[in-house]
Amino acid sequence: MNLFNGLSKEPVVRPATQANHFYTGNADSLKQEVDGFLKLHQGCAQYQNVAALIVPHAGYYFSGNVAASAYMTLDANKTYKRIFLLGPSHQEWLDGASVNTEADYYATPLGYVKVDKEMAKELTKGGVFSYLPKAHDREHCLEVQLPFLQRKFGEVPPIVPIIISTNNFLKLKRMAEALKPYFTDDNLFIISSDFSHYPSYEDANEVDSLTGKAIETGEVEEFIKVLEANAKLKKKNLATSACGEFPIITLMLMLDGHCEVKHLMYQNSGDIDNHDHSRVVGYHSFAFLRHDNVSFALSDEDKKLLKEIALQSIKDVLESNPISQILNGKPSTITTQRLTLNQKCGAFVSLYKNGRLRGCIGHFGEDYPLYEVVKEMARSAAFHDPRFSPLSRNELDDIKIEISVLTPMRRIQSLDEFELHRHGIYIRKGHRSGTYLPQVADEVNWTKEEFVSHCSQDKARLGWDGWKDAELYVYEAIVF
Repeated sequence: MNLFNGLSKEPVVRPATQANHFYTGNADSLKQEVDGFLKLHQGCAQYQNVAALIVPHAGYYFSGNVAASAYMTLDANKTYKRIFLLGPSHQEWLDGASVNTEADYYATPLGYVKVDKEMAKELTKGGVFSYLPKAHDREHCLEVQLPFLQRKFGEVPPIVPIIISTNNFLKLKRMAEALKPYFTDDNLFIISSDFSHYPSYEDANEVDSLTGKAIETGEVEEFIKVLEANAKLKKKNLATSACGEFPIITLMLMLDGHCEVKHLMYQNSGDIDNHDHSRVVGYHSFAFLRHDNVSFALSDEDKKLLKEIALQSIKDVLESNPISQILNGKPSTITTQRLTLNQKCGAFVSLYKNGRLRGCIGHFGEDYPLYEVVKEMARSAAFHDPRFSPLSRNELDDIKIEISVLTPMRRIQSLDEFELHRHGIYIRKGHRSGTYLPQVADEVNWTKEEFVSHCSQDKARLGWDGWKDAELYVYEAIVF
């Protein structure tokens, strides 16, 4: 029987090149094997808000248990629009990334998985991704994920297969920027990576622990720093700390502090049936849980500390202190507030003297932790607002500080999700962008369509209707 009977033309199928190599080619045996691994984790928590997984890609005998720990966090009843599969190249050096725009389906012994060709082709239009057949023909890192997806979901959402192979950070950043518009609740990202390659059992445990903790921070700089530090340890036979480091970096560049990272499981090949301990490969699994929809709130203690940071930052300049002492005095407070003071979001700091504005500077963006933004904006408001002379020491006692924290941005798909007076709007298309703060709506008598159109025309320079095919984000302002 031909599955594709009735189609206008024979589809392009990428064959199961790794069957009988990384996993069995017998469909019944494969079902039993994958189901057996999944059942080992049937009591584990499942989440509706999984944004991404990091999953190993070795032969199932070695890494199937760890892979299953990741797939069992997924809610099989949740409908994803598509699944982006990102993995490294084991066969070809690309100095870039290849997305498979040729295949209509990927085959496994369990059947066919559809490719979202329209999405794949769309990615190639920006010049960041291309299609290089040799990157996909014999590569195993994506193929081995498919049987797990087939047994978990039954009907797998269309996939977007991407192979990343470059150590050029600027290229990886461009890839992350191209993919970030799709890093939404509608889509799932699966990053295929094993970890330490070929050290001893003991060295693998040490190195993989350091790498895993770096990933848990969610900070790409920390991950890169630990990879470099691991290499300097000179562990015998350590070829890499993560063969999928480039796809992992790409993922982490998309996070912007919007995900909680859960470490799920670790094993290395030496743990399997007491396999050879002299030369092993490490396997981690992680789940990245989206918290965009969780209300962003600041406690009274958070607000108090931010006010103290702003004031101390101004005092530091007046007293010629190079570093804000409030941070040195309370490091644990900053560290424990990961979803608030360490959250990457924007803020404005306004200074008032006797009820009149004395300075106001803000930073709109999600590239620095909140406490750092407040510290820098307080200094700028005091000394670099071009509308006012720099603040003097004898004025400080009369200054009142007001802080407006911009909550993390959330992408919306229609204006139905935008609430006038509550939300600020941020519009982005290509290199153009613009925003209106929520309080702008209090100063004008516009409908929300007019509000967004004015922002599109006056701020983003996209024209009155330019927002209709642009990316739209909303955020709120917490003023105290």
